[in-house]
Amino acid sequence: MAATIWKLVNLNTKLNPSLGGSVRYGHHLRGKPPGVARSLEQRLEELNFKDPEIHYKVNIGFAKKQLKRNAVLSERITILKDNHRNQDLEKKARTNKLEIDLDNVRKEWLKTAGPEHIKRIANHYGIFDDLYGDAYFHPTVPLHINYEIGDGQLPIYYGNVVKPSDAKVKPKISFESDENTFWTLIMTNPDGHLTMENKEYVHWFVGNIPGNKVESGETIVDYMQPIPPKGSGYHRHIFVLYKQEKKLDFEQLKKSGPCLTLSERTFSTLDFYRERQDDLTPAGLVFFQSDWDATLTDFYHDVLNMKEPRYEYDFPETYVKPQEWFPLRQAFNLYMDRYRDPKQINKEFLKRKLQKVHPFKAPEKPVPYPNAVPWNGYVPSWLKLEKTKSMNKWGRVNDIE
Repeated sequence: MAATIWKLVNLNTKLNPSLGGSVRYGHHLRGKPPGVARSLEQRLEELNFKDPEIHYKVNIGFAKKQLKRNAVLSERITILKDNHRNQDLEKKARTNKLEIDLDNVRKEWLKTAGPEHIKRIANHYGIFDDLYGDAYFHPTVPLHINYEIGDGQLPIYYGNVVKPSDAKVKPKISFESDENTFWTLIMTNPDGHLTMENKEYVHWFVGNIPGNKVESGETIVDYMQPIPPKGSGYHRHIFVLYKQEKKLDFEQLKKSGPCLTLSERTFSTLDFYRERQDDLTPAGLVFFQSDWDATLTDFYHDVLNMKEPRYEYDFPETYVKPQEWFPLRQAFNLYMDRYRDPKQINKEFLKRKLQKVHPFKAPEKPVPYPNAVPWNGYVPSWLKLEKTKSMNKWGRVNDIE
């Protein structure tokens, strides 16, 4: 009878939620129902809300070239029709022998949707936020940078990983420009400053570049390879190409020699641009990521003449609750080991293992059936477990070498 009444009450509650609150499949919901409660996306929008009248992005670069959709589509349709008429091209495509020139594909991409895509990638990596704050630009000038590795080249794109050992020597730069123009190229690392917050290290600075001849430009700061410290993760190294309105005077920023003192390489892209925003316009952008490798140890010691910085996470000590007078349902030896020095425990395990090692005799043969060995006399349960682990070669005693 009681079960029947419960079913009737439960059925009435489903049909009329006002009797017992919001119900879903016979279970009461905690909080507001899904139709009333805010979603996770709505809650995050409220937490991260920024007033658009105060927080907005400013385009400090050149205007993005607007392509007419009808013209682009008509051009592509014409190309497709010509390809369909080409019997040789169709035959290669059917036999999987058609080769596509990726350089031409990249050039076409950079002319059309490339600047917008590069801007989105830079936003994803936080490039504009860390360099310019509330400003951004479209990389309208394609910037090609390659590091030489042996007989080959390592190109820089938009976030690919390059090890410090592969970027020891300054790369080769190429971009399209008129001969009567001046350019500035700056390479910075916004993630690696060791002493100051919201500052960068400038790794390379070349100003007053005539046309696209970087080697003929004025070297303000010599090139220095990436130096991400051990344990600090990936560092972004950003190349920004600026177009100058005229030839500029960078004498105040110029560093003599190789400039191997890191404090002298302290740089702020935002301050640099604010002082010269009337004469500079960012036009090109590429960047890569780099993390520590073993070659940086010698570079810090021999070249920078400093102690190599290392970062490690400081784990808090493991919490161990106070000892009990009678610990129930716990292995005696494991319980006592919680309150001992781990070094002492490892030392005992090592001694126990070395007792069975002889320099001139072969190791003892293992028991053929370790789980079938009888126990002589009374053996506590915790000791049985330890002996079983030892015979089966289980546990940490076998991990110590």
